[in-house]
Amino acid sequence: MSNRIDYANASPEGYKAFGGVYVNLQQCGLSHELIDLVYLRVSQINGCAYCIDMHSRDLLKLGVTVDKLVLVPVWRDAGEVFSTRERIALAWAETVTRVADTGVPDADYAVAAAEFNDKELVDLTYAIGLMNAFNRFGVTFRSIPTAAAKA
Repeated sequence: MSNRIDYANASPEGYKAFGGVYVNLQQCGLSHELIDLVYLRVSQINGCAYCIDMHSRDLLKLGVTVDKLVLVPVWRDAGEVFSTRERIALAWAETVTRVADTGVPDADYAVAAAEFNDKELVDLTYAIGLMNAFNRFGVTFRSIPTAAAKA
């Protein structure tokens, strides 16, 4: 795989705008681990190798165990490895990422809204939307994962 376009350098203003959303999310009050778990799950759904590599590394730096990290794709079957809040965030990430298929049902919204206040749910949804956008850049322009670049 070879990188098609370095999109951050090709359009630095656009990249900076996305970066502003990222910075806001780092300061929004949701835990960094929760946001990175959502980033990872969205990236897995979208098949963005670059983002999967990056967010896995970020989670490891935050102290997330390998046992937990490898169970993200199958979080529903991981028992108590994920907290209730994490499970609800991961379910929300899946339904929002697959919006064309799910339509984000009222039942999914009700579960998420019962756990997260309005600001938290909107910020969580910003995080999901941001990662979906970055995944599209990563896949489209063939961003090379750190592990692949080292190989």
